[in-house]
Amino acid sequence: MRTTYCGLVTEALLGQTVSLCGWVNRRRDHGGVIFVDLRDREGYVQVVCDPDRADMFKLAESLRNEFCVQIKGLVRARPEGTTNDSLKSGKVEVLCHELTVLNPSVTPPFQLDDENLSETTRLMHRVLDLRRPYMQNNLRLRYKVTMEVRKFLDENGFIDVETPMLTKSTPEGARDYLVPSRVHDGMFFALPQSPQLFKQLLMVAGFDRYYQITKCFRDEDLRADRQPEFTQIDVETSFLKEEEIRTMFEGMIRSTFKKAIDVELGEFPVMKHADAMRLYGSDKPDLRVKLELTELTEVMKDVDFKVFSGPANAEDGRVVGLRVPGGGEMSRGEIDGYTEFVKIYGAKGLAWIKVNEAAKGREGLQSPIVKNIHDAAIAEILKRTGAADGDLIFFGADKAKIVNDAIGALRVKVGHSEFGKARGLIEGKWKPLWVVDFPMFEFDEDGQRWNAVHHPFTSPKDGHEDWLETDPGRCVAKAYDAVLNGIELGGGSVRIHREEVQSKVFRALKIDAEEAQAKFGFLLDALQYGAPPHGGIAIGLDRFVMLMTGAESLRDVIAFPKTQRAQCLLTQAPSPVDEKQLRELHIKLRNTAAA
Repeated sequence: MRTTYCGLVTEALLGQTVSLCGWVNRRRDHGGVIFVDLRDREGYVQVVCDPDRADMFKLAESLRNEFCVQIKGLVRARPEGTTNDSLKSGKVEVLCHELTVLNPSVTPPFQLDDENLSETTRLMHRVLDLRRPYMQNNLRLRYKVTMEVRKFLDENGFIDVETPMLTKSTPEGARDYLVPSRVHDGMFFALPQSPQLFKQLLMVAGFDRYYQITKCFRDEDLRADRQPEFTQIDVETSFLKEEEIRTMFEGMIRSTFKKAIDVELGEFPVMKHADAMRLYGSDKPDLRVKLELTELTEVMKDVDFKVFSGPANAEDGRVVGLRVPGGGEMSRGEIDGYTEFVKIYGAKGLAWIKVNEAAKGREGLQSPIVKNIHDAAIAEILKRTGAADGDLIFFGADKAKIVNDAIGALRVKVGHSEFGKARGLIEGKWKPLWVVDFPMFEFDEDGQRWNAVHHPFTSPKDGHEDWLETDPGRCVAKAYDAVLNGIELGGGSVRIHREEVQSKVFRALKIDAEEAQAKFGFLLDALQYGAPPHGGIAIGLDRFVMLMTGAESLRDVIAFPKTQRAQCLLTQAPSPVDEKQLRELHIKLRNTAAA
């Protein structure tokens, strides 16, 4: 039906007759001559309909936006002064000889070039939204990224192996999506949160280098960079050490960026988890922002200001300062806005000091809190933060997690603000790094038991195995996260390949032998059959592409995404099912209104 794509009609086809298929983007009637902007996945071409061909012209008059049509015509140069340099086809047009309406369209609910569409409108009419060049380009880039990843892994000896979608429910950090079994009454499958256990089993089975670009599922609260179903570049390899694994997959990330969008990322610096938390309050710091946190916990232990001294003397407390160069110019309204911002992260407020004349000490400072801080502490604050005249110091004082979350987020917020950009507080477009040496365990919210920071199959650093039973909090993991611009691209670790070490980890997590056998018996058994040293990484494909496109949400790089309430507005899923289906699954719904 067509000889080429609309967007590929260029001067190379001058004088040739072409057949094109696509959608009417706009129809313009210019004094008896009709111009049609015809669109397909490759772009636009201008079609000219003259009244000389009466039947064709009459049909052209009936065209409306989004009609699906076929045209046949002659490629000719546009008249001088009418070219469009923003289009690949902008120097030519097609003089229409024949026009066929393949399918008319009802009036679309929105103009496809409208840049102010609500997300609800876009997701309800996703098919039309996907016709827009923005979404077409995003999904084509996604395809290009997956192809470059596959090429890299194929060249490095990895093979694609599929793992099950219906599997066993195992604790991996998030809530499972459960699938009831019709055949086995009262039994459930779980959709995989990741192929973690299966890829380890593949290493035991001797496949050596495995990968899969696969769907994963997590029933958790959503945000802009999370979806209930997401796509993961999942990789595992045997007989490589931690540093070798990082080097290989850094190469994959850098190669994909270069070949997909022609961006040179350069080598990834390596930062320990403890340093990332100390300097940035985050295990995925945005290194484009030049601001750093200053540790002030010891300084504040004997000040009269209980807001500072309380957390400074608490076992799990922390006090930090965030120096903002030139921040003295901020208005009280701007400071109040940042105060409300940190409350999102659990902070009760935001203390601050404006440094008017640092050399004058207390007398050169402006803040309602200065009167509660003794001279020695003030001097130490100025010394440690390096504050100069005209600077502003924000303070965070609370439980360490709240301080890290709130002031870490504030650091990024200030850096990316118009003020931050004007002051040069942010630099560079791409800042990657590896964050390594994560703690193996962290206490749960109640402080009653240890939880695995990554997952319970992560190997401890050499020599830390004995602490698993005596002092789990000292154990450091052979774990690593790839971070880019403050977003975690993916994470991985060297896995436990010896059954006795895996059993120690389960005991540290208060998973007894009986429970471990019930939940992970197939893995523990497999590890006894000469399991090789192995490790890997999982990279979020959706986040990968989101970063490349500059999109603000994963929904802009996924064809048919869910909302933040885990709904598909296009298909209206989830939806009720009939009573017969429930009976077949041995399920009876409670009266939720009464409950």
